[in-house]
Amino acid sequence: MRHILGRACRRCLSVDTVPRPRNFGTSISQLLSDKDLYKAYSATLLLPKTKFKLWSEPAQREGATRHRTTEALYAWQWKNNIGPVFILHDGPPYSNGALHMGHALNKILKDIINRFQVLQGRRVNYIPGWDCHGLPIENKALELLKAKPNSLPPLEVRKSAEKFARAQIRSQKAEFQDLTIMADWSDTGTYRTIDRDYELRQLRVFQDMVRKNLVYRKHRPVHWSPSSVSALAEAEVQYVDDHVSQASYIRFPISAEGKIPDELQKSIRSLGSGHGVDFLIWTTTPWTIPANMAIAVNPELNYCIVRLEDHTSSQRPFIVAQERIHDLEHDIGKLQVLTTLPGGSLLNTTYRGLFRPPEVQCVLPSRHVSSTSGTGLVHMAPAHGAEDYAVFIAAGLLGTSGSDVVSPVDGNGRYSDAILKLCSDPQHGLRLVGKEVLGDGSQEILSILKEAALLVAHHRYKHRYPYDSRTNQPMIVRATSQWFANVGDIKTRAFEALQSVQFHPENSHTRMSSFIRERTEWCISRQRVWGTPIVSLHDEKTDDAILTAETMDHILSILEKKGVGYWWTGPVEEFLTPELHSSGRTWVKGTDTIDVWFDSGSSWTMLPAVNSGSTLPIDFPKPGRVRPADVCLEGTDQHRGWFQSLLLTAVGTAVEGERSVAPFKHLLTHGFVLDEKGRKMSKSVGNIISPATIISGGPDLSKEPAYGTDAIRLWSASVDHSKDVSIGPKSMAQINESLRKIRNTMRFILGNTGDCKGLDPSLAVSKSEMSLGDRYVMHQLYLLDGLAKSAYDEFNFQAVVTALLNFTNTTLSSLYFDVAKDILYAEAASSISRRAVVTVLEKTLDKLVTIVAPILPHLAEEVHEIRGLPTTPGSSVFELGWRPLSNEWEDVSVQEQMDALLDVRDVVLKLLEEARRESFIRGSLEAIVAIQTSPSVPVILRQTLESNESYLKTLFIVSDVIVLGTAAPKQLSKDWEFSREYNGLKILLQPSPYHKCPRCWQLTSAQEGNLCQRCGDVVLDSVLPST
Repeated sequence: MRHILGRACRRCLSVDTVPRPRNFGTSISQLLSDKDLYKAYSATLLLPKTKFKLWSEPAQREGATRHRTTEALYAWQWKNNIGPVFILHDGPPYSNGALHMGHALNKILKDIINRFQVLQGRRVNYIPGWDCHGLPIENKALELLKAKPNSLPPLEVRKSAEKFARAQIRSQKAEFQDLTIMADWSDTGTYRTIDRDYELRQLRVFQDMVRKNLVYRKHRPVHWSPSSVSALAEAEVQYVDDHVSQASYIRFPISAEGKIPDELQKSIRSLGSGHGVDFLIWTTTPWTIPANMAIAVNPELNYCIVRLEDHTSSQRPFIVAQERIHDLEHDIGKLQVLTTLPGGSLLNTTYRGLFRPPEVQCVLPSRHVSSTSGTGLVHMAPAHGAEDYAVFIAAGLLGTSGSDVVSPVDGNGRYSDAILKLCSDPQHGLRLVGKEVLGDGSQEILSILKEAALLVAHHRYKHRYPYDSRTNQPMIVRATSQWFANVGDIKTRAFEALQSVQFHPENSHTRMSSFIRERTEWCISRQRVWGTPIVSLHDEKTDDAILTAETMDHILSILEKKGVGYWWTGPVEEFLTPELHSSGRTWVKGTDTIDVWFDSGSSWTMLPAVNSGSTLPIDFPKPGRVRPADVCLEGTDQHRGWFQSLLLTAVGTAVEGERSVAPFKHLLTHGFVLDEKGRKMSKSVGNIISPATIISGGPDLSKEPAYGTDAIRLWSASVDHSKDVSIGPKSMAQINESLRKIRNTMRFILGNTGDCKGLDPSLAVSKSEMSLGDRYVMHQLYLLDGLAKSAYDEFNFQAVVTALLNFTNTTLSSLYFDVAKDILYAEAASSISRRAVVTVLEKTLDKLVTIVAPILPHLAEEVHEIRGLPTTPGSSVFELGWRPLSNEWEDVSVQEQMDALLDVRDVVLKLLEEARRESFIRGSLEAIVAIQTSPSVPVILRQTLESNESYLKTLFIVSDVIVLGTAAPKQLSKDWEFSREYNGLKILLQPSPYHKCPRCWQLTSAQEGNLCQRCGDVVLDSVLPST
């Protein structure tokens, strides 16, 4: 109700012509004693009151609602929601060690997606899993057994590994539950790659690929980890940029007794009698020199015979690429060019190295030889280089199995006894046997070459080099007999399947496609015992392997009855088919296990079958027979890991003739979590921040406070997860402050609405009865509702948080709450203005709780519980669903009007600040505002000011606002005046001529110590009996 006290004349801004209100102070004093007067005034104010605490211990606060909003909610939504099924397929984390921030970010993002879908009424299918096989767990088992690899019976190692893995699962499960992840966390509601049914489904996938001739065995170079004593897939390799190798320039003498093409022979003779010539190569792996089988040149390059200018009489000239001479001089000294000849003239030239006597090798052509590095001649060791191997295969120089490659290096990365056969001098071999090729073995090779006058120069060379991602130790390339999956034959189908997948971010489609395009083979065998076995059978004498769909049928029929582990303990005779029994050959079981990426990549077999109610099908389904997951979400490194193995195994077993379907519809990736300086977290740096510490605090709570689960969830939602993100004490303190502001916003609403128990519908106020400010907030709330839903749909949680904080901090806290406090506290509960504000607040809280629920489930459940709305006791806020606001609240005209008034408000605030700075006022209520219009004022601005004049004092939080015509206002007080012009308006700030009301404290009372008219009416209504 607009007070009439001191209503100024529009012409002269004088209060003399306005009738004075009755003396409310005196009338109240007659009814109450002086002692009770202050109490009477205070008792009539509607001050905030709520059970909702601004802050409390996170563990206590969140523990009370955790079960309700996780396992109980998962069960409820699956039973009660009637919308379509939504599947988020969980990429299994490795069951080794405590959770790190990458785990937390990953699981929280998934949970936000799932909770939003629950609010949309969909039935969420989410089965958390664990990847349980592999080298790190086997190494842990060996460590506990105090044993070395291959020193114990497989069964003993496997039992220890399984025990360790299951213990880690229990620990990680508890940590995931602390993150408030909604799921059925029982054994039946989760999966493990060591589960019996899972392993059998995986072996059926493997069998199907064998049936399609996509799996084969080959002796070829692969990434080999000496520290893991196993072959590794590309996804298990990480590249270190500052690895240092011993780069060396090494001579290979051309064999005078061998073949020398005519043009080269002619050039050598031109040097004079008695001159021999060498090939000069450059390598960063001198340890591979004993395995040299050829030298490659590029026929399209020109080559020169050169000699060192400061050479001795015994030093022979050597051949290098012409374009490399200038750069070579920086490393080996000034060179003198003797003659030039085309690269083609070098082909088939034979040479003799220090190793492999009495054989001679020859020069081969290869386009991969370039003039940008080295000498333009490449030392070829097909046992230790993929490109070298490819050149030999293309030239038909190796058998189809690749068994002809020479490799004197064992699984531990040491020279084996085979080196003895490669050395012309037996003493050289003895010096090398047992030495590590990446350590003292390389040094010994250089010493031997130097003694033979074949080492021209060597230097330390820093470069990018592959490391074992599990052990963080350097790797080698080594030829071994391995099982491979033929990726080349299914690439086309893989790309076809990806066409219907939506990638988030979009550019990740290109990233994943490029990884697949580069692959031709997938090394799927590992030389470990802790894994799913490759059930091959081998001839004891020849090592010939048998692995067919038919032999697998027989073997799997046994394993289905006795368990997959029986492969390690059962007699080989039991696994032989009748044909193998009668073959007259002695067979042994294969000892290789399947790559763990194949393990986890087979998880698509868990996806519910189409038109089936089963959530964990036991029968092996085909990709075309399952419903693709709606979402798969993992770190960006999984484009070359789980995402790829999931796709390739699914497409590799697809039904011939049917369209290829990816096992996922949306593929989301997130970046890595770094510290606040952008560094990778590591124990050595000491910058690791664990989720457990953020939630529960560290040993010193003053340095590592307990922020609780909602805080870490808010951080996860607030960052741009499509990129690498950072976290640290500063960012968590900021997140905690944002969470506090959100809580405070909800606490304000609860306190001023009686904990939002629900406004009597008969007292609710319609839009037409609301003030411009009320309608503006509802319009903003409508926009927030639409933006949040759209952002959730697009997995843009950062946009949700940004919009939410902007609404709570700016629209509500900085504006609406400020201007509404007087109405809420001092107006009568039955007044239209207060009921309008309460209506807005209740609708606002309804929507805020819904929007924050997927991100801050504990906060949402806490508010829901306090409100006690008519739902089943102990129910979850998620049961209410996402109820969109009616479009009646969308009002562009309200936005335009409010924008215009807020611009004027900004000018008023500046005037108030000037008056405050000059010490004329302490608070804004000590001033009044006069706004003089002019013909140049935009029509919409003038109309908005005039139609909302009664609301302006509330919006500006001053004692009064008068909108005048073009006549100049008369100053009420000669004490002071401040003015500014804006958009044709003249805005004046003057001291209020009124007195402070002892109840509402606004300067709206006609006499000192008396109530203003509004407060007088409210107090009288509260103390006088109603008639």
